[in-house]
Order: sequence, then C-alpha cells, then structure tokens
Amino acid sequence: MSKSTATTEADTVEELRERVAAGKPRALSGPAAFKAMDMTSNGREPPGDGAGNGETVAVDLPSVRRLEAVGFRAWPASSVQYDGSWLIRLTAGHPSKRLNSVNPLDPSDYRDIAIRLEKARRLFAESGRSLTVRQTPLTPPKMIDHMDGEGWTSFAHSLVLALDLAERDFSEGIDHLPIKDVGRFVDARILIGRDPPEAKQALTGIINAIKPECGLFLFEDRKIGPTAVSLVVHDNDLAGIMQFAVAEAVRRRGVGSALLDASLRWARLKGAKKAWLQVEADNGAAIELYRKAGFTEVYRYLYRTPKV
Repeated sequence: MSKSTATTEADTVEELRERVAAGKPRALSGPAAFKAMDMTSNGREPPGDGAGNGETVAVDLPSVRRLEAVGFRAWPASSVQYDGSWLIRLTAGHPSKRLNSVNPLDPSDYRDIAIRLEKARRLFAESGRSLTVRQTPLTPPKMIDHMDGEGWTSFAHSLVLALDLAERDFSEGIDHLPIKDVGRFVDARILIGRDPPEAKQALTGIINAIKPECGLFLFEDRKIGPTAVSLVVHDNDLAGIMQFAVAEAVRRRGVGSALLDASLRWARLKGAKKAWLQVEADNGAAIELYRKAGFTEVYRYLYRTPKV
C-alpha cells in the first residue's frame, strides 16, 4: 500500500515534479488522445454540451502537469498530504473544490485504489467534508474505472485554457495598475460574486498565502461601486487569471474585456509568456469572452464524489 505523508504545498514546479517522480511513475511524453468532454468513463464517446461540443482533443501530459503544479501554487490549500502521487488538499473555512479534493498526478499510480480512497474518505470526514476527487488527464484510467464501477457521480466539468501572450496585440487599450489592499479586493469580490460575508476571512487567508507575485485588479463605478475584479498570479513565465468576476449590472458592456486586457497587460509587463485560467464548462458567457481574447483549450477536468 502506498505510504501517505504530510507536507506543505510544493514551492516550485520542479519540487512537485520531484515528488511525483519519487513514486517512479511511467515516463510520459508527447500528445495523448483524450476524450475531453466526459472523463467519467474511459474510452466512451463524450457528449457535447455547447461549450466544447464533445470533440476529441490532443492533450500534452507534460503541459498538463506543469499547469496543475502552477495551479496549486496559485490557489494554495492550508493542508496538503501526499499518498504516493495523489495530492490530497484540504482547507477549513473555504468551500472551494480545488482546495478540498484528491488530485492524482500520475496515470500509472493505481495501486490499492479502494484502500487509499477509504483512507482519504476518513481524512475528509475528520474535516467535516465529503470525499471529492478531481479527475484530470493525469488520473489513472484504472481509478476512473473503479469510480465508474462504484457509481461515483461527476459534476463541475471545467476547462483549462491558455493564451500565448507574445501573439496578443497590446497596442490598444489602457494600462491599469493593480491595487495593494487585499481587504478591499476581497470585499469587492464577495460583493460581485454575492458570496456570504463570512467568506472574507478564508478568502483573505488564501490570497495572503499565495507565494508568487500577485496583481489585484479592481474596476469601480462611482454610482454602483465595484464592477469587476481579477487576481493575476505571476509564476515565472506563466500567469494565472483567478477570481475573475463581473457585476451583473455591467455585463455585456465591455467591462469584462477591459478587465481581461488589463490583467494580461500586467502579466506581460511582468515577463509572463503565457496566461492560463480555469472556467466551468457551463459558463458560456465567460468561455466566449476568453475565446475572443485568444484563449484555447489545453485540457479539461471534473470532480467526482462517491454514490450516497
């Protein structure tokens, strides 16, 4: 049975790679055919949903690994454990699925699946949470088959998109400077997202725990207050667009496009060569905005929970 170890979030992409390598994973290289729309059943034809149309895409697994690693750094969990190459993330006080899920990182690490999932279930239960697995192209096919066979449900299908900043034209538009006040940013994000006020402490803690350089962008209107926010995490040559939200009262008025442009401009100025983001597959308006900006799909993921 794989040994479970407690640790902190990987400080660098290289460190995460070394931890995965410690389990002696199978060498992975080159693009792999991957049914991106529905990963609940390996090898079955995926249904379309209007966002991705269920087409087959080529997924480059090394790219997936790198984006997964920077994604963990960009949105750090308060508690992290490794069971083999399964990354178990838990964060008290915040409902984010990314912060409270099991993340398999090597398709060849499928020993003792049932036993390890039961161990994870108990760990989640101790934190008052239901076991959740985040299924990506790195999830072992045998683990997917196991979850299928046990009737696990799937939800929150999401896309990971990326944009080559060198190919984007920044000749037009206005430069916006990020703000420094985390509390002000969090208040605006909660207001725009209509989140409960008690979410402030947890969200503030997460943002303060981010180690790479961050840009907090806030658009405001004199009459209605905060209209849009985004959090940009600059990590070496990559920049993640997080917490992107536009107030309902100003949607379809170009505010989202202006905010995205400002976020990407700052990332480019800081030296990032590529931007990435995550968006739920049923958020058609956001996907349309990102695709118009030049973002393309890299891979997809979803979440799974055991049958009740």
